[in-house]
Amino acid sequence: MENDYRIIAQFLIPTEAHLVCGCLVAAGVPAVVCDDQLVQANLLWAPAIGGARILVPDEFMYKAREALAAYERGEYALAEDADVGPPR
Repeated sequence: MENDYRIIAQFLIPTEAHLVCGCLVAAGVPAVVCDDQLVQANLLWAPAIGGARILVPDEFMYKAREALAAYERGEYALAEDADVGPPR
């Protein structure tokens, strides 16, 4: 199938899954988070179902692995003195 998705990462905390998914999307990978709401509704089930999963299409797996490795190395982290705009 041309639209097969594969698991690239799993997280027990749904917020972390969405953060990583955002980094993948920013890197040009069409990633999606699944099972995040189920995990959020019942955190005790998270280890049993594998947590929130991030899925990417097969053809983007290499690019997704590179972006995930960059995230784990801290390449997406902001510096302590980063200008994020004026306070609201």
